[in-house]
Amino acid sequence: MGGVAVLTGAGSGIGRHVARALLEDGYRVALAGRRADALAETAAGAPEALVHAADVADPAQVSALFEAVTARWGRVDVLFNNAGTFGPAGDPDEIPVEAWQQTVAVNLTGAFLCAREAFRIMKHQDPRGGRIINNGSISAHTPRPGSAAYTATKHAITGLTKSLSLDGRAYDIACGQIDIGNAATEMTAGIARGARQADGRELPEPTFDVRHVAEAVRYMAALPLTANVQFMTVTATKMPFIGRG
Repeated sequence: MGGVAVLTGAGSGIGRHVARALLEDGYRVALAGRRADALAETAAGAPEALVHAADVADPAQVSALFEAVTARWGRVDVLFNNAGTFGPAGDPDEIPVEAWQQTVAVNLTGAFLCAREAFRIMKHQDPRGGRIINNGSISAHTPRPGSAAYTATKHAITGLTKSLSLDGRAYDIACGQIDIGNAATEMTAGIARGARQADGRELPEPTFDVRHVAEAVRYMAALPLTANVQFMTVTATKMPFIGRG
C-alpha cells in the first residue's frame, strides 16, 4: 500500500485529477475542500479516500483536518497544497482591501497553515520525513494584467517553497513547486475563450489536458526523499508565457 497523501482543493479541477492519480497508485488520500459533496464525487468508489470538508484559511479547520488524517492513518507522507482562488481582477486602486485579504488568506495563509501542520507531523513521525508539493502558477513568475492579488500570493508561494525546502532538510522533508499554465479545468475555461493580454487585447489562449498535471505531481510524489523536483513548469506549448508582455 502507498503512503498517506493530503490534497487541498480536491473537489474539482487539478485537485480532483491528482487525487485520483494518487489513489490509482495505492496512496491513502485525504481529500480536503470546502464542499463535501464535491469531495465525495472525487472519492467515489475509492475506499482509501478520506473526505474532510475544511476551509484552508481557518487555522482550527486545518488542524482538525490533519488530526483526522493522523487518527485514521497515523502519518502524512505527501501534502499537495492546491487550494486557491484567482481573487479580484482590476488595477490595484480598484481592488477592494477585503478581496485582497481573502485572496491572501486562501492562497498564501492557507498553504502555510497546511504546510505547518504537515511539517510538524513529518518531523516527528517514524519513519521520519515526507514531501510537500505547492501548486504555484505561471503567475509565480510573470503576472497577467489586473492580477495584483493573485500574482502577489503566487510569488509568495515560491518563497514559502524555498523556505520549507531549506528548513526541511534536517528532518528529511522535501518541498517542491509545480507551476501550471493553462491546464484545462473549470477555473480556466474563460482563458480558452479570451484572456486579457499585456497590450490590452483579449485573445483566446491554448490549454492542455489537466491529466498531464496529475502525471507530473504523481512523478514528484513518487521520488525517494533523497531526490526532489524543486520547481517544475508545465504549460500549454503555445501559451503566451515566454515573451509575455
